Amino acid sequence: MNQADTIWTGGMFLTMDPARPLCTALAARQGRILAVGGDSEVEALAGPGTRRVAMHGRFAMPGLVEAHSHPLWGAARDLFEIYVGFEAGVDDLLSAVRARASETPPGQWITGGPWRAALCADMGDSPRALLDAAAPQHKVALADVTQHAMWCNTAALEAAGLHAGTPTPVGGVVEREPDGQPNGILAESGCAGIRALTRRSAAELARATEHVVKYYNALGYTAAKEAMATEDDLAAYAEADRAGRLTLHMAAHIGCSSPMGLAPLSIAEMIRLRDTYATENLQTGFAKLFLDGVPPALTASLLDPYPAATGYDPAGHDPDATLLIEPGALSGLVSALDAAGFTVKMHAVGDNAARRGLDAIEAARQANGASGLRHEIAHCTYVDTADKPRFAALGAVAEMSPKLWMPNPGTAAQRHFLGTERAARCCEIRLLLEAGAELVCGTDWPAAAPDANPWTGLAGMLTRADPTGRYSGIVGPGQEITLAQALPIYTVNGARSLRLEGKAGQLIPGAFADFIVLPGDLRRMTPEQIGAIEVAETVWKGRTVHAA
Repeated sequence: MNQADTIWTGGMFLTMDPARPLCTALAARQGRILAVGGDSEVEALAGPGTRRVAMHGRFAMPGLVEAHSHPLWGAARDLFEIYVGFEAGVDDLLSAVRARASETPPGQWITGGPWRAALCADMGDSPRALLDAAAPQHKVALADVTQHAMWCNTAALEAAGLHAGTPTPVGGVVEREPDGQPNGILAESGCAGIRALTRRSAAELARATEHVVKYYNALGYTAAKEAMATEDDLAAYAEADRAGRLTLHMAAHIGCSSPMGLAPLSIAEMIRLRDTYATENLQTGFAKLFLDGVPPALTASLLDPYPAATGYDPAGHDPDATLLIEPGALSGLVSALDAAGFTVKMHAVGDNAARRGLDAIEAARQANGASGLRHEIAHCTYVDTADKPRFAALGAVAEMSPKLWMPNPGTAAQRHFLGTERAARCCEIRLLLEAGAELVCGTDWPAAAPDANPWTGLAGMLTRADPTGRYSGIVGPGQEITLAQALPIYTVNGARSLRLEGKAGQLIPGAFADFIVLPGDLRRMTPEQIGAIEVAETVWKGRTVHAA
């Protein structure tokens, strides 16, 4: 008989196993669950060296899975950058730049943000001039809330080689003054030069990795996906795991193509990165593609045109004009990545982008047969009615960002750039579930979300309202779902998306002993109480990695 290393008794464990949804005790050995059941059943696995933990009736459940975020970006923001919050105005940003400039040696970079598209009206005809005055001796680059656009000063533009004679990069935006000089606002591939010059050092990424692991464990995550990894990111995660500091199951989607300046990678290079950086807790057989951009830049690929009030010409609308990868090339690329064993995540905000992504998955199925790889359409902000059933038919995954489901600082911009009626159809989770789609959720932190807190997003799924009460109203009336529908999205489904089915997301024999202890029974909490949850304890592979 296997003797347990640790047993937990006297608790209330929600297992996410339909065959045995609740139990009072759990036993683990070498980081894996030996048994779940009643106290007496589990006590039978104890021996002289077994550690006993009395739960005293506390509620526990599987650790959560963060299916889409940019952890090192977020950690770097917290550690190294200006951060003024998602509701800050132009004056707040300029004050923060001045303060950072006063303590930063001349000539160095000042980075941070965020700013919203609505603030452009307050920046005047030459946004760069405002930053020039705030930091005349520094290079300044501030990212917007989506991380798809930047506001830069003249020194930053010059360092990146952007001037009146510089052509606008393909797929990019470089806003200009009447004489042709860039005015400081860049988007998509227009930001490439700035991003290349502001890469984080290995030492900074090591600090960022340590920071984010602690942050995620405290939020109740025991598994997470890096949504767009560079080689620098992969190296940081792999080193943290080798040093025993990566207390998360991680999957890193290697950035195969990006509008943010990453050069497209060949399949051979993707394979090299995958094979070089995979470790025990870091899976690297995942790829990331960008199919479109975001509504505030008018770069989300939509079946129907943007409102004329945004300055868009509806008469000349071409749904494919904003695609970042031509449909035929996309189908070939997804088929090649599928054949090479990569699970592909495709950024798709617009409904046309989602359709083209599904077309590419269908092409891969026709070319390669059933590979078993469950490719993902990321965000699924808008999915046409005709395309919703295709997820189930193709074995594809609909990945969504819950922070968009409730009123937030970006809601007004969504309504302006998309129109009120279309904005109300944001993230139709209930209809996707009814169509048989399998869903996973991510915060997309720090893009579009001020934090990586899953509990506010979970609460927003239940009501489509802001559980904190800061913003009134709802987004997506009629798309509310139940807690019973929501929990598998954050647990069982999330684990499957990391290729950890049967190993994470459930408390069952053979799975990792990953669970979180909450301040009460989640099933009896109001949405507002769920949104305010602070995790009491996080256990990963049988050991406590966070305790409040």
